[in-house]
Amino acid sequence: MKHSSRNQLIEYLSTMDQEYISGPELSKILNISRTAVWKHINELKKDGYQFETVHKKGYKLIQTPSHLSESSLQWDLHTKWLGKNLIYKEELGSTQTLAHQLAQDDAPHGTVVITNNQTSGRGRLNRKWESNHSDGIWMSIILRPKLAPYNASQMTLFTAVTLVDTLNTLTNLNVQIKWPNDLFINGKKCCGILTEMQAELDGIQYMVIGIGMNVNQDAHSFSEELLHQATSIRMETGEQWDRKQLITAILDNFEKAYKTYMDNGFSQIKQKWTKNAYKLNEKVHITMSNQSFDATIKGITEDGALLVFSDEEELVRVYSAEINW
Repeated sequence: MKHSSRNQLIEYLSTMDQEYISGPELSKILNISRTAVWKHINELKKDGYQFETVHKKGYKLIQTPSHLSESSLQWDLHTKWLGKNLIYKEELGSTQTLAHQLAQDDAPHGTVVITNNQTSGRGRLNRKWESNHSDGIWMSIILRPKLAPYNASQMTLFTAVTLVDTLNTLTNLNVQIKWPNDLFINGKKCCGILTEMQAELDGIQYMVIGIGMNVNQDAHSFSEELLHQATSIRMETGEQWDRKQLITAILDNFEKAYKTYMDNGFSQIKQKWTKNAYKLNEKVHITMSNQSFDATIKGITEDGALLVFSDEEELVRVYSAEINW
């Protein structure tokens, strides 16, 4: 059974609103054999879909699975291109690693890699990201944007703003963006973004955006050291969350926001970033390769640098630094 036929079947069944549809009708609509339809229905049953089957009436979908799978994620996704090529693995070393391999093998723009359990998750500067469990969202998005390489850092900031918009809408939490790539709630990290790319001087060949989000962890999920630094959506809301709902909402919003960004540029993203910036107008200590100083955070520049006002009353662009927040 072709992957595209499976997706078409899922999309078609999702429009039926618990009505019966016969095997011959599905065969005609999808241009596949009745045997192929029957095999595909059985594969969906293995994924947790429940059907009622009546002679001469056909199949009626009565329940969709709550757990993550390729088909259950496709079911609730309403995008035009993002996630239409979706790879789900129950366990992976790293979604970033697989996404790079797929991108190098010409995976299309908008390919999404998701895992339930990531055994070798990593963040910025190769730091370990604790993700070897099924309580979070671990995914990577392959993009082929028409951007100059020097604007690539905008994509990290764009992703952060899109995630904040999504979480603020769904959870009513006050989510803030800590430069360059983290989301914070009440002073603790709940999400990290890792942007990597393959590029030449005249353009970006592909970009992989990794998202690691703490969703259903509780206080016992973190070590004592991490508990003072990390949090989850569940810990902040007191509720268990449907990861499938969060993933599809993120991807739906990402696709819409991506079009706006590509059509209108970075200015709107910059405004939203500033509105949600962590410790804006507050003092931090910055250590760069050749200097160390105290400064007040003022915002970001068009090329993604952090803009700070030093105690020597000088505006400084920070592209790479260790910051004591």
